[in-house]
Amino acid sequence: MSRYTEKPAPHAAVRAVRDGLLIGSLAICLLYFGAGFLIPLVLAFLLYVLIIAVTNRVAALPVVGPRLPDWLTLTLGVVLVMSGVFTVMYVLADQATRFLVTLPSYEDRLDDVSARVANLIGSEFADVIRKQVVGLDLSFIAYSAFGGARSFLSTFLLISLYVAFMIAERGAIARKIELATTDPDLGRELRRIMSDISVSVQRYVGVKTFISLLTSGFCYIVYRALNLEFAETWAVLTFALNFIPSIGSIIAVLLPAIAALLQFDTIGPFLVVLLGTGIVQFTIGNFLDPALTGRSLNLSTLMVILALTFWAGVWGIIGAFLSVPLTVCLVIVLSNIRATRPIAILMSKDGTLMSRKDGASTSDRHYTRQR
Repeated sequence: MSRYTEKPAPHAAVRAVRDGLLIGSLAICLLYFGAGFLIPLVLAFLLYVLIIAVTNRVAALPVVGPRLPDWLTLTLGVVLVMSGVFTVMYVLADQATRFLVTLPSYEDRLDDVSARVANLIGSEFADVIRKQVVGLDLSFIAYSAFGGARSFLSTFLLISLYVAFMIAERGAIARKIELATTDPDLGRELRRIMSDISVSVQRYVGVKTFISLLTSGFCYIVYRALNLEFAETWAVLTFALNFIPSIGSIIAVLLPAIAALLQFDTIGPFLVVLLGTGIVQFTIGNFLDPALTGRSLNLSTLMVILALTFWAGVWGIIGAFLSVPLTVCLVIVLSNIRATRPIAILMSKDGTLMSRKDGASTSDRHYTRQR
């Protein structure tokens, strides 16, 4: 009798979906409510990865590199990366004060420019544009933007401490994980996955940093040639916004173009900034960027956009910057677990995954594609 009243056990696939939805919901809640702790930790990890990438480049320099001791190459990597971050923060802090002082004049110019643009596109749209312009609060926008910069400066010390401890634990973490696992094969597998993540993120962060520096350098030449106000700020923002996939380069073109429209009485500088920086962004973004990042990344374009939307919704603007590195880490982890490997294949661009050659050591940097 009991066998007829007993409820049948749910199907294994249903249980898997249920458990997956539960784990995913808990993970999203953890990411959202733990952002204050997790964001500095992730930023510290990316700075650490960039330091290691620069250290490896210094060690690979011809003639000089092999002769340098490990501690000196690591010190040079730390100094170069931290000097770059400090320079960016110093430029933003210095330019922020100047911008806030000249903010009232920008608000007056905005009203004049809106009237000229409204007259150019027709009187029927003039009232709509004027209402939108009047509704803009530049003071709120400026203080919000630079408030975020000040907030990052306040957490920079914490990030630096994280980086210092990561460097100190660099060689011990992998060994401790391998020793902590009871199964030697599992320990070696975890160590290999960590090495894969480190190498892939190093390549992405290193290549993206180089591309962003190149793009911001060419754009800075355009800004200085026009004598655009706050040229250094726009160059730094161009560098930072290029880490945001797709929409970052568009914003990096529009912001200085609008600034040129506000500063100058003619539309010529606006067109020069719009076309000049747009051509730079298009050329580097569509030719150089895919050629370099394509060697280490194989993410679907749709997945990049979805990742951007998700991480921006969870962590805001910082999440948009971190969307691609975090997705790369996720794909590597999923590809090394048999049950989740199909998900990693769906997230890839062409159905292939990047993995190390069988039996390769953790220092081997050569990859093969496996179906």
